[in-house]
Amino acid sequence: MGIFDRFKRVVTSNINDMISKAEDPEKMLNQLIIDMNQQMIESKKAVALAIADEKKIERELLEQKRQADEWERKAVMAVKANRDDLAKEALTRKQELDTYYNQLRPQWESQKAAVEKLKETLRTLQNKIDEASRKKNILIARAKRAEAQEKIQKTLTGMASNASAFDTFDRMAKKVDEIEARAEAHAELANLNTTATLENEFAKLESSGAGADAMLEELKRKMVTDSSGTATPS
Repeated sequence: MGIFDRFKRVVTSNINDMISKAEDPEKMLNQLIIDMNQQMIESKKAVALAIADEKKIERELLEQKRQADEWERKAVMAVKANRDDLAKEALTRKQELDTYYNQLRPQWESQKAAVEKLKETLRTLQNKIDEASRKKNILIARAKRAEAQEKIQKTLTGMASNASAFDTFDRMAKKVDEIEARAEAHAELANLNTTATLENEFAKLESSGAGADAMLEELKRKMVTDSSGTATPS
């Protein structure tokens, strides 16, 4: 199984597990980004190993080329020294190195192509994770908004199906109005009673004073009359 197939399998497994547990979106998205980054680290390690193998083959290839060139140089030197036997031996060594070089080069080219493909795939994967990280906050905000809207709708639905709370509130409002009206009525009656009592007191006072004056005047007239009727003879 390839490293990116494993990445996909692990991340998909984590997603399905979180969905099955019905975790809240914010926690699930944050954990998902953490899992993606962790799998990305593992993928980078695998790609790094592939790059290391490619570099190792390349170094070995270059070493074979260097040694082949060195034996060719020695063969030229041997020919100049009229040592054809040494020249043949040097050329034989060079041929062996060239043969191994020609066998190794296709492996290196194949490994190099595979590494380039892995690196490109890794960059694509990193871009997708970065994009997911940027979208995470938007998705969390949308989830919270949807959750709030759902709660509001449930509250409104509950109130619509059970109007007793609103009815009770209206009855209480009317009750308060009635209590205030009665209180105002009692206050008004109390004011009227106070006014009436005060007026009665003054009326009594006035009535009492007028009677005394009348009786006093009547007494004086009587006394004058009696005095006139009983005058002493001269």
